[in-house]
Amino acid sequence: MVNRCACSVTGWGQAAILAVFLVSVTGCAGTGGKVEGKVGVLDPARILSDTTAGKKVKDNLAAFSKNRQILIELDEKELRRMEEDFVKQSSVLSPAAKREREELFRRRMQEYQQKVGELNREVQEKQKDVMDGFREKIEQITGKVAKRLGLQVVLDKGKGGPTFYHDETLDISSQVIEEFNREYP
Repeated sequence: MVNRCACSVTGWGQAAILAVFLVSVTGCAGTGGKVEGKVGVLDPARILSDTTAGKKVKDNLAAFSKNRQILIELDEKELRRMEEDFVKQSSVLSPAAKREREELFRRRMQEYQQKVGELNREVQEKQKDVMDGFREKIEQITGKVAKRLGLQVVLDKGKGGPTFYHDETLDISSQVIEEFNREYP
């Protein structure tokens, strides 16, 4: 049984851990012996794009992001209107009125920038939460498929994953997609 650690390892660190794992499973460190463990690979991005639940997740995130973008665009229009009004009226405004309008515009611009930052953080948090939940479902379904196929380990073959090369026959993405669509229609 493998315990999950709380730390995150990426890139070469994952490759090193994988190498140690394979050596410990097979006992063939550099002897040219054949790897005896049963290994599969999975493309999580394909699971996201080719499953019904993944498509729903992408659509929901797109709608959430679009709603936030609409709010930003409304504020942008208001700022442009304020600026245009100021330019049109600046010749008839007193110096004090000009300063007051400029100060009002600066405050609104700061509020706008803060709002943009907050909305961007909201979108990022939503994406993280939704993707973490989807990743948990991928792990659950992958575990079922791996047990059914008698696999000892399944590696991430997606971009940035620890897999540099794999034989296409090791890819279980299609089986995971089928199972995913059965469990999460």
